[in-house]
Amino acid sequence: MSSARKSVRLPGPFTMRIGGVLPQVDVAYETWGRLSPRKDNVLLLVTGLSPGAHARSAAEDLSPGWWEDMVGPGQAIDTDRFHVVCVNSLGSPHGSTGPASVDPRTGKLYRLTFPVLTIEDIASAAHEALSALGLPRVRAVVGPSMGGMTALAYCMLFADEVDALVCVSGAARALPFAIALRSVQREAVRSDPDWRSGEYDPPGPVNGLRIARKLGLITYRSALEWRERFGRERVGTREPGEGVFGIEFEIEAYLETNARKFAGTFDANCYLYLSRCMDLFDAAEHGGSVEAGLGRIQAPDVLVIGVETDFLFPIDQQEEIAAVLRRAGRNVRFAALPSIQGHDSFLVDTDRFSPVIAEFLSQI
Repeated sequence: MSSARKSVRLPGPFTMRIGGVLPQVDVAYETWGRLSPRKDNVLLLVTGLSPGAHARSAAEDLSPGWWEDMVGPGQAIDTDRFHVVCVNSLGSPHGSTGPASVDPRTGKLYRLTFPVLTIEDIASAAHEALSALGLPRVRAVVGPSMGGMTALAYCMLFADEVDALVCVSGAARALPFAIALRSVQREAVRSDPDWRSGEYDPPGPVNGLRIARKLGLITYRSALEWRERFGRERVGTREPGEGVFGIEFEIEAYLETNARKFAGTFDANCYLYLSRCMDLFDAAEHGGSVEAGLGRIQAPDVLVIGVETDFLFPIDQQEEIAAVLRRAGRNVRFAALPSIQGHDSFLVDTDRFSPVIAEFLSQI
C-alpha cells in the first residue's frame, strides 16, 4: 500500500520568497495507494505545524499516523482511489531541510542562518518535490490548520495544476489574536537560557519549548471540552519536591505530560520558524487584497471546513475563504461543524469530518 518515509532532493538551489537561497533541499514524504497509469489520481496532503509525513500506518511502518482514521482504503481520503502523497513541510525537523539541517556550504547546522520561512516556501517546496517525482498535476490538495494555509498558497501559486481544494480549519491570513498567541510562544522559547540565541546543543531549550507547547495545547481545544473532560478533578498524588505551586489539577497534569513529550521530539529553532511563517501568511500579498489573492485559485471544486468552537482559526476565517471563492465562480461547499474539540477537531473528531470530506472527494 505504501512505503516508509522517503526523501527527494530538489534539483538545483531553492530560492526563498523573502530572500536567501538554500543550496540544496531534501523533502521527506510518504505515499499510499497506487498511482494510475495516467498519473491523474494524485492527492497532495500538506500538514500542520507539528506532524511529519507519516499520516497513515503501513506495512513498512506500523505506528499510527497523525490522520490514521482519515487516510486509507475505503476511508474519507480513499487510497483505493487516490495516490496520496503527504509531504513534510520545508523547515520541519521530520526529515525535510530546515534550521536543524546541515548547511552544505559550512558543514554546520543552519540554526538561525536559515532564511526567513514563509507558507509560500513550504508550498513551493512541495510542488518541486512532486515535480521531481514525475507528478506534474494533482487531483486535489488537502490541508488542515497550517496545512490549510499551505493548500491555499499552493493553489494560488500553481493555479492551473490543481483540480480540487480541501481547506480544513485554515485561514487566508493570520489575524492579531493568533499572532499574539504565537508571539508569546516564541518568546517562551527564546527566553529560555538554554536557547543560547539559537546556538544550543541537544536537548536545547526544553523548558521554553514545553511552556510554548502548553499554551499551544490550550488554544488547540475549547473551554467547553476542557470543562467536560477534566472539570475540577485533582491529581491523585503530587510529585515530591514540587512545593506549594506544584501540579494540583488533572488539566495541569495533562498539559505537562503532552508538553514534555513534544519538547523531547521537536527542534526549537524549527518550531520558531514554522510558527512565524503562519504569522507572515497573507493572501492579500498576491494581488493587493484577500479577494484578489484567493481569486488566483482556479480549482473548480472547493471544500472549506470550519469548526464552531475554534478560537485559534475562528470559523469566520473559513467563511471568508468560502465566500470569496464562491464570488470568484468556484463550486464551493462550506461545512461548519459543531465539534467541541476546537481547532484540533480534525485530528480527534474524525467521525464528524470523514463523511464531509468523503462525500466531496467522491464527486471530483
